[in-house]
Amino acid sequence: MDERLALLREIQELEFVLIELNLFLDTHPQDRAALRDYAAVRDKLLPAIKRYEEIYGPLTLLSPTLVKCPWQWIEGPWPWEIEYA
Repeated sequence: MDERLALLREIQELEFVLIELNLFLDTHPQDRAALRDYAAVRDKLLPAIKRYEEIYGPLTLLSPTLVKCPWQWIEGPWPWEIEYA
C-alpha cells in the first residue's frame, strides 16, 4: 500500500474510533477513561489530517488548505477515484 493510502486509512480508522467514542460519551458523559481515550485519539487524528492535507490536498471543505489560490478542492483524485487495493 502506498504512503497516501496508508495515511488515508489511518485517518479513516482514527475518525471511526473518535465517532464511536463520541457516541459512547453521549450516553456516559462522566466516564473519565472514555474522555481520555477521546482526547488521545483526537490528538493522533489532527496531525494525521494536517500531514495528509499538506502533502495531498484538502480532505473536507473545512480544510485550512482551501484558503490558498488556486482553489484546490477540484484537484484530484476524488474519493471515488482512489484505488483502495
